[in-house]
Amino acid sequence: MLDRWTRLLENYIHTNAEQMMREPSGVLRHPYTVPSSPDSPYYSSTLWDWDSWFTTVALGQVEADTEQPGRFRKYEEGVILNFLEHTDDDGVMPILLKPDGPMLHGDPSRAGGFSENMHKPVIAQQAANLTRRAGTASFIEPHLPALERFLSRYLESHIHPETGLAYWQSDFAVGVDNDPSVYYRPNKSSAAVYLNSLLYRELLAYGYLLEEFGRKSEANVWRGRAQDLADAANEHLWDERDGTFYSADLNLRPIDGDDWLHAGAPRHWSSIIHRIDNWSSFLPLWAGFASQEQAERMVERYRDTRTFSAQYGVRTLSRLEKQYDLRASNNPSNWLGPIWGISNYLVFRGLAKYGFVEDARELAEKTVRLFGQDLEATGSLHEYYHPDSGEPIMTKGFQNWNFLVLQMIAYLEGRPVVAEF
Repeated sequence: MLDRWTRLLENYIHTNAEQMMREPSGVLRHPYTVPSSPDSPYYSSTLWDWDSWFTTVALGQVEADTEQPGRFRKYEEGVILNFLEHTDDDGVMPILLKPDGPMLHGDPSRAGGFSENMHKPVIAQQAANLTRRAGTASFIEPHLPALERFLSRYLESHIHPETGLAYWQSDFAVGVDNDPSVYYRPNKSSAAVYLNSLLYRELLAYGYLLEEFGRKSEANVWRGRAQDLADAANEHLWDERDGTFYSADLNLRPIDGDDWLHAGAPRHWSSIIHRIDNWSSFLPLWAGFASQEQAERMVERYRDTRTFSAQYGVRTLSRLEKQYDLRASNNPSNWLGPIWGISNYLVFRGLAKYGFVEDARELAEKTVRLFGQDLEATGSLHEYYHPDSGEPIMTKGFQNWNFLVLQMIAYLEGRPVVAEF
């Protein structure tokens, strides 16, 4: 059965990958990619931030499997160029772009106090992925100043001074939409494991790009900033009691020396751990800043069928959490337990990176079975699924990071995996 689903998925993805390609339109002056087939109107014309990053990763495997290097190159480069051309002088990059312009929520500019979220820190990783595949970074060189403005904006307006952790400005468009450690939380209060893991890899990716142009001393400065962030995450997000990483709550009142009630023993802590078991707790394995000892403890939590381990992959929220809920929702998308292709993939990559080969293989096989059964039954893939039955919950025709199952197939078959940076 697994072999049949493998061949079915390969044929479907190799044939239908082009459905995600779009030609220049309106303010989108370069070709670009979207997350779904044309018959899924919610995603049919919009360029999204982290969605396009993982589309690029998946397309790399399509090109390798079909021996067609560069087949999608103009669309992949176009994604990056479209976003960089819409990055303002203060480094604010939109979360998404439509042909009629960027979608804005509030005022993310300097005048607005940079108080809104912007594009997730993945654009340098996207450029690094293309650079490694093509062997040249020439397309990005004219745009390095815009990329550096973007990363500098993150370090200036998204870093908590007391802890050194990155935080979300609000709960708008955070990717993992209704993560309880962010959703409905006060603004600037959530130092999410997800955001800190992405930013760590992003800073490393920018260092890699700088070194490609011979700028080694500058590259090392950015790598040093990545290490500072990793150190902060290990200090403030790792919970020795539970043996896992959690997001942190930064919503503490400032220390006031004139406050008689607290002056005798002011707080000596700068954050409080959110002990909410979310799939993103495993992202430090993907990012690579967890120690091997930490990974050994975390994998035991991953294997627990009471919490994360399900028939079809990784529950996006532990089944033991009060917020666990599998209902259909697309605004926000539901990450309170359903199986998503991207969470399965990133946890799989972390397991493989730290040497948990059997766990990685099992998760890859579960994902092949999930998508293979869906494709066989409905002729399509969906956005997310019931963790125990594998039944699709939302958005028929969703493609995007579901196509990363190709990387899992390559891993299972012992072939080269075209991985993200």
